[in-house]
Amino acid sequence: MATIKVHGVPDSPAVARVLVCLYEKELDFELVPVDFKTAENKKEPFISLNPFGLLPALEDGDAKMFESRAITNYLAQEYADKGTQLIHTSGKEMAEMLVWMEVESLHFGSMFRIFAREAIINPLRGLPTDTALLEETKAKLSNILDVYEARLAQSKYLGGDTFTLADLHHIPTISFLMNKSWKDLFDSETRPHVNAWVAAITSRPAWAKVLALRDKY
Repeated sequence: MATIKVHGVPDSPAVARVLVCLYEKELDFELVPVDFKTAENKKEPFISLNPFGLLPALEDGDAKMFESRAITNYLAQEYADKGTQLIHTSGKEMAEMLVWMEVESLHFGSMFRIFAREAIINPLRGLPTDTALLEETKAKLSNILDVYEARLAQSKYLGGDTFTLADLHHIPTISFLMNKSWKDLFDSETRPHVNAWVAAITSRPAWAKVLALRDKY
């Protein structure tokens, strides 16, 4: 039996972020589904794993944690000798990786969260969509991707010339946006380097495994 347990559902971008990391690291794990319809995420035993009642949560033996980016950092360091090397550990490359990990969380990720709330979650809850806020958010994300375009003109990946967590953290949210109305943000004519980067990271075998797992749930 796998010692690593991931509590969540694979269609959650945050859970998918952890899953693609596990596949990159070639680690065995058990996915423990959490039923939102019955609010399992707000009850025991899940609430003891994540007191905020949000997905995902992870158990690895005695180690218990939440927040998807913290989990991927843990997996990349704890299992550094397994699978894909997802982190730089020293020097300029580490600094660049950390910068772009912060950019993903604070800039790109914050725009995606607004999109998800207004375009997906509110309609499901019968709440109105703030279309003006969505347009403003798309414009801001467009500006962020202009910064990405300039960066990716200098290196194949955000953190340098090798694939790292700085790239991996984007995969679930970019894949989601590519299937929705904001696909034009990643157009090859407007942002050719971003387009090539998106194609590279979303075509990784580890992500294909996450998509296959989604089909089972």
